[in-house]
Amino acid sequence: MTDLAERDLRYRKVRAHMAEAGLDLLLAFGPGWRRENVRYLSDARVTGSAAFVALPAKGDLSAYSTRPQDAPEIAARGWVTDAHFLDPAEFRTRLGDTRATRVGIAHYELVPSRLLNLVEEALPTAEIVSATALLDAARMVKSEWELARMRRSAKVCAAGWRAFVEALEPGLPEYRIVAAVEAEIKRLGAEDNFMLIASGKDEVRGMTPPSARLLEDGDMVRTELTPQMDGYWLQICRSAVVGKASDAQKRSFDLFNEAVEAGMAVVKPGVTAHEIAVAQNDVFRRQGYGEYCTSQYTRVRGHGHGLHLDETPIIEGNHTVLPENAVFIIHPNTYTPIAGYHVLGDPVRVTADGYEVLLETERKLFQTSEVNA
Repeated sequence: MTDLAERDLRYRKVRAHMAEAGLDLLLAFGPGWRRENVRYLSDARVTGSAAFVALPAKGDLSAYSTRPQDAPEIAARGWVTDAHFLDPAEFRTRLGDTRATRVGIAHYELVPSRLLNLVEEALPTAEIVSATALLDAARMVKSEWELARMRRSAKVCAAGWRAFVEALEPGLPEYRIVAAVEAEIKRLGAEDNFMLIASGKDEVRGMTPPSARLLEDGDMVRTELTPQMDGYWLQICRSAVVGKASDAQKRSFDLFNEAVEAGMAVVKPGVTAHEIAVAQNDVFRRQGYGEYCTSQYTRVRGHGHGLHLDETPIIEGNHTVLPENAVFIIHPNTYTPIAGYHVLGDPVRVTADGYEVLLETERKLFQTSEVNA
């Protein structure tokens, strides 16, 4: 599929959702930390503190950014050629010219009052509603074009993990591990990387940005490594031991791996995020570790992947349906008293009859005594 064929597919899909919702104008809003909807409609990497893409039910799109340099960069991608600096007066006038009567704003909940006032002034009689769920649903189902990009991200995940393990040795500070990973994935073309790390033994309760802590023999070093390639994020979750793993660390891996496999076993089109979380948590409950599945110790049992690194949460109580070609990571990461916080998980694609693991990296407890043997 060509870039422009992908563009047309997206616009048809989003406009179908708009018709169902009775919208004649969709505004995709992107604050500095949540730009996925702007990128979905423009395929452009914007860096302004605020940006909009306006998609009418009929006609051409337009884009606006608070960073003047974004406008020519958006236009150069060829998806939205009508791109402008977000000048308040011009933005208000151009929105008014649409004469829209029902407007949906994706990330409505994040729009600053000053920008929302511009929309209301431009279209004083229009009904303005949230379209966040609308674009979330559209983005959840990945096209083959998107999956190809995510598979490139998977290759970079694997390379990043190899660099991680190869760097491990007693006396190395945590930040040097991250530096080695960053050097490798940026060499391979990664735009960005979200990464947490923790080193130590059974006292470790969670992960943080890297510190100056020096690795010791017997430490388990945990990470979530999440590179972004061509806009798309994908994550690998693994733990490795400096030297040889203890019996407790091996038992911990076995528990977490059983939970990952239980989560994967229920994946099929129509499964809910709740059902995947329950399958993982029930493994812990059966073995007497149910309390470590609560918010006191952990956050989610996985989450969606795509143009945002942390999409639909895999948690009990979230009954979002996951359709074919949804992509998310299954990771039961949490603390237990067996060996401290443990990190393990793989991203999967929902297939017609189950799932596809997108990573090539073996799911095991890595030991430097084996790697360096």
